Amino acid sequence: MYHMTKKVASQVSVRDLRYDFPRIERLLRQGKEIRITKRRHVIARLLPESVEPLPKLPDFLHRLHELYGRKVLAVSGAQLLAEDRNRS
Repeated sequence: MYHMTKKVASQVSVRDLRYDFPRIERLLRQGKEIRITKRRHVIARLLPESVEPLPKLPDFLHRLHELYGRKVLAVSGAQLLAEDRNRS
């Protein structure tokens, strides 16, 4: 997808649209116009409806530190899963 970040209007192929839509959606959310190409000819344009900021994700690591502090647990999550899988 070397051609996705050219100029102001990004160009993506039909294949990119099919297999990497989340990246194209991010470009649309950033307010960029997307030109869809097939065999190197522009066949369509996607225009962003409105620019909405992406929701901010919570800081999970900070929450863990608030709950448990810096203490290290005796058993890791991977060990707990392994033990649980061996029980059945």
